Amino acid sequence: MSAHANGKTPTQPFSQSPFRTRSDLQDGCKALLDPLVPRFTLGGSRVKIGSSTTRFDEGGAQIEGFARPLWGLAALLGGNGDYAAASRWRDGFIQGTDPEGPEYWGDIEDLDQRMVEMCPVGFALAVAPHVFWDPLTDKQKANVAKWLASINEREMPNTNWLWFRVFANLGLRKNGAPYSLSRIEADMDHLDTFHVGGGWSNDGPKSHHQMDYYSGSFAIQFLQLLYSKLAADFDEPRAARYRERAKEFALDFVYYFDPDGRSIPFGRSMTYRFAMVGFWGALAFAGVTPPLPLTWGMVKGLLLRHFRWWATQEDIFNTDGTLNLGYSYANMYLTENYNSPGSPYWCCLAFVPLALPDTHPFWAAQEEPYPSLSAVAALKYPKHIIVHRGGHTFLLSSGQACHYPVRAIQAKYGKFAYSASFGYSVPTGGYQLEQHAPDSMLALSEDGGDIWQTRRVVENARIEYRENAPVLISDWRPWSDVQVETFLIPPVDGSENWHIRAHRVRTGRDLQTSEGAFAIYGCQIGNGRILQPFTGPISPSSEGTATESQSALTVSSAGAVGIVELQPTTDRAGRVVLADPNSNLIHGRTLLPSLSAGLKSGQEVWLVSAVFALPAHGNGENWREIWIDKWNKPPTIPAWLKKLVEA
Repeated sequence: MSAHANGKTPTQPFSQSPFRTRSDLQDGCKALLDPLVPRFTLGGSRVKIGSSTTRFDEGGAQIEGFARPLWGLAALLGGNGDYAAASRWRDGFIQGTDPEGPEYWGDIEDLDQRMVEMCPVGFALAVAPHVFWDPLTDKQKANVAKWLASINEREMPNTNWLWFRVFANLGLRKNGAPYSLSRIEADMDHLDTFHVGGGWSNDGPKSHHQMDYYSGSFAIQFLQLLYSKLAADFDEPRAARYRERAKEFALDFVYYFDPDGRSIPFGRSMTYRFAMVGFWGALAFAGVTPPLPLTWGMVKGLLLRHFRWWATQEDIFNTDGTLNLGYSYANMYLTENYNSPGSPYWCCLAFVPLALPDTHPFWAAQEEPYPSLSAVAALKYPKHIIVHRGGHTFLLSSGQACHYPVRAIQAKYGKFAYSASFGYSVPTGGYQLEQHAPDSMLALSEDGGDIWQTRRVVENARIEYRENAPVLISDWRPWSDVQVETFLIPPVDGSENWHIRAHRVRTGRDLQTSEGAFAIYGCQIGNGRILQPFTGPISPSSEGTATESQSALTVSSAGAVGIVELQPTTDRAGRVVLADPNSNLIHGRTLLPSLSAGLKSGQEVWLVSAVFALPAHGNGENWREIWIDKWNKPPTIPAWLKKLVEA
């Protein structure tokens, strides 16, 4: 049976937008809003999208469904756009803040999830008061003001959440309602302590190291930029500081996107999807001229290409047009315990440039291609080495972690590499490699292969230079008597599709090891069944898997991925792991080329692998003509590393 004989997800209006003009982005925003309208409660204060649950109450979950789309709706209306059902959200403001009404949102408690939703509510009041504030009666305004201001008396997490209280107060201030300037100032002073340099901030105190998309587009940089515009009339020195930070940050953050619009999935809250590009829209909203070599045309291209890529991911929608929980398709394994069915609508913050007129330089500029950047960039603060080589955009990572429990934290922060093309995988269970799905990880087992440990907490992560090239080094201990020192080495000229990983393992117990390359889509083109081992001579059009004593390879319509042990005296067996379905963010069915070996207690062993990755999309139509030649030319161990190995 041919693959095209299978049914497909109905194309939603969002995916039909070309995403090239301001009008296109308006249409895309409306396409996300329309399916929500039938799901409002009678009074309009809540939107129920699905039936999965969260750590907080159902009312809070449905308030998310109501409030998060306001990022897009408020920007649309604030930019003189219109939306026929906008009054439904205004009714929700009225009903949700009426303490005597049947749809009251409830009094705010300490650490209340409702605090998060106060942020888009405050933004809506600030940028579209003609819809959400001016038509209200005096009593209704007083109710809204009292409910929002109640956040000022409650305890909040010591994270990006503090921004949400700031925006609740900003929305009130913009409309002459009672607010707390002292609370804004105190919160802002504390949030500034999260800044570490180069425009980067931790998502919390400096005692931990977490610089993911929350540091940029999801919260901190994004909200700093909005603040720099909305608070410029009373806090211009700080606003100016934020504008300068944004310029520094932009020169790092641009590396996280590939020329086709994909971004590199990394960290938590991946179900927020195109919120990843929110920073670029906020840069425009704040009127910050992009720092050279970036131009307005490039910034516009970064945002619009990102939307165009998401338009191709048609499985992000439920059949009724609402967003599902997942990344490229519905997937509960990657979610956090705070992700309700309404959570994905945090993505609507990416629509913020709709608040700008057609005449703004962002919209007036002609879209330009992705800028010419260094093929390899070492980013000091997030401790990432970003690679744009061989048609592949990915990062090497060490040292990051979330300071509180997050599901699959080791997968979201602890992998050696994260790819814009191949995504990353999360565990589906705790038993055997198929469930652990350890792509871009060295997994270790002391029980023969049932339970596996991977890198989670990292000691002494650092970027050092060897032969004028950056190397990312880290120490980690899966058990107290097992020490691993890992070296991550980016591609070099002549080996553009290979990066090297070296691990010095000292073990006080017998171990099984398995090191994975990137996980890759694992199905046949013709019939959609799982790829099988190659038969006969391998040709450019071949697809399948191959395993040998020192290597493993998989080739599919998504490209080619493999791994090779570079030391002829180190015995590692090639294996292709059939990862559990739905473990990977981008493809639901993946294979994982891996190398396995056993270690004995008391050993000190070097494992040195070269990982091959050639994505189909980044190498044009001729990728099949080049992959065999590139696969057959793995790199050699650098001289400096060889000295360490042989010492």
